[in-house]
Amino acid sequence: MISIENLSKGFGGHELFEQISLKINPRERVGLVGRNGHGKTTLMRMILGEEHPDSGQILIPNNYRMGYVRQHLAFTQDTVLKEGCLGLPEHEKDQQWKVEKILAGLGFSPADFNRHPLEFSGGYQVRLNLVKVLVSDPDLLLLDEPTNYLDITSIRWLEKFLNQWPREILLITHDRSFMDAVVTHTAGLHRRNLRKIKGDTGKYYAQIAQDEEIYEKTRVNDEKRKKELEIFISRFRAKARLANMVQSRIKTLAKMEKKDKLEAVNDLEFSFRSRPFTAKLMLQAEHLAFSYPSENASSDPLIDDVAITVAAGDRVCIIGKNGKGKTTLLKLLAGELEPDRGTVQLSPGVVTGFYEQTNVKSLVDSRTVEEEVMYSHPDVDRQHARNICGSMMFEGDAALKKISVLSGGEKSRVMLGKLLVTPLNLLFLDEPTNHLDMEACDSLLAAVDSFAGAVVMVTHNEMFLHALAERLIVFKNDRIQVFEGSYADFLEKEGWGDENDSAGDDGKNEKKQSDEETVRLGKKELRKLRSDLVQRRSKELKPVESKMEKVESTIEALEKDIESLNATLLDISASGDGRKIADVSRKLHEKQTRVDVLFDELQVLADEQDRIRATYDDELNRIDSGLC
Repeated sequence: MISIENLSKGFGGHELFEQISLKINPRERVGLVGRNGHGKTTLMRMILGEEHPDSGQILIPNNYRMGYVRQHLAFTQDTVLKEGCLGLPEHEKDQQWKVEKILAGLGFSPADFNRHPLEFSGGYQVRLNLVKVLVSDPDLLLLDEPTNYLDITSIRWLEKFLNQWPREILLITHDRSFMDAVVTHTAGLHRRNLRKIKGDTGKYYAQIAQDEEIYEKTRVNDEKRKKELEIFISRFRAKARLANMVQSRIKTLAKMEKKDKLEAVNDLEFSFRSRPFTAKLMLQAEHLAFSYPSENASSDPLIDDVAITVAAGDRVCIIGKNGKGKTTLLKLLAGELEPDRGTVQLSPGVVTGFYEQTNVKSLVDSRTVEEEVMYSHPDVDRQHARNICGSMMFEGDAALKKISVLSGGEKSRVMLGKLLVTPLNLLFLDEPTNHLDMEACDSLLAAVDSFAGAVVMVTHNEMFLHALAERLIVFKNDRIQVFEGSYADFLEKEGWGDENDSAGDDGKNEKKQSDEETVRLGKKELRKLRSDLVQRRSKELKPVESKMEKVESTIEALEKDIESLNATLLDISASGDGRKIADVSRKLHEKQTRVDVLFDELQVLADEQDRIRATYDDELNRIDSGLC
């Protein structure tokens, strides 16, 4: 167990967090969430001892081993397999099969095992570092954006692998669906504080929203109460016969804790400018073929005989393993590359926008954020550019930052900002969620969903795929096929087959009995079992939720009464009728006390609701994995 106690950290006068505490208990898989720049990676580096807090302490048991994926690439062995074996603990040095299993799961083919690590791209080299950490079998596995360099099949494999992890995990990722599928608890850095709850990100954000709503209601009520007390004290201070009541209110006022108004939290809120398009067909590609120059002239083309049409309003997602040509196909469709063979035709009136991961290289280091946005389109004036900058969270002087000083995530936001400037009706997006935090990904999803034009997108993010995809271009088994239907339809009708499904099939590792039973069941039985579980959960939840609704209704009614009584108190205070004032004050106190009691009751019911849901969640997640 790791214990973080009263930790504070700041940089250059900016406080990241103050007096935060966190415990990671045995077998907990904790997801760490928070906006970019709020200290998630800094906290992880402090746990590793690579950063030091300004105050507080981190208590780590003796001989507690931590595994962290280094971005530094330094390989000492001449093959991928030998390099991976360096991660094995001393007592497992002969268990090469464990390394082979994880290499396969993360996208290395058996032929790759004997290749030199330096023959691979940077993304695959980072994967090799991940392999070494996973086979090292640490007590605490620390993962900072592990999906950034993985394709969809490797992400699905890693999800299953982490769900079987027998010890602790601390995970940072912008991919909400991945995090929710893995974690048992969510810890969030928010307003320089840290809170941990049992459950996924949905439960965490719902709890934060509820807490802040209650805080704000309480603050407003307190401010109203303070004003009423101040008015009463000011008005009746000179009245000798009301001296006791005045003194009582002075004491009450002195005891009241001042609650500061919550600072506004800026969200990344934006929308793409849409250009009208009245025809039906926007793009038609036929017999597309493309190869990059290769020493082997006889090798098969990367893209071969691909045909696709894009109609107005389409949502087309390109999915598959890395290195198979997804980005290349997107560039061909967007006109960024010329095909070796075949044609791509755009209908008259189609205006395209293209976003690609490596496009940040096109930014000019000497320009400011504002200038980059201004120079993106002729009809953009300074005020319009500032508005766009603000929507991308470059407010005020932040819009005057030079491109050269921005982080990778900030540069990605600038690229999105440039794309927002021009009215478009066909968007091409290549992994747009990389380098965005979870909240920014949610905003991007909403923006793409509401865009009136068509979208063709490469993504590994399954939340985006489930929410947006209406048609798929699938790279699978060395073929490229167009699938007519949603991502859920694809998983049900075809799925990823046995590709990289080695997380629990190494021939030597034991599997949990419940997982074996889930695997053995057919989809029909799984659906029935899931339906039964949902019905049982609903049956248990119904009386609790019914009580919660009654308590909430009672609180609402009492708060209306309190508001009315406050108004009455103000009215009769001017009359100086002490009896009426005392009577109304007593009723006000009784109702406020009742509200406080009901809020405590509501919290107990909410905890019971969470407990019931958690009881069923693990089993439902296993069933859902079987259905996928």
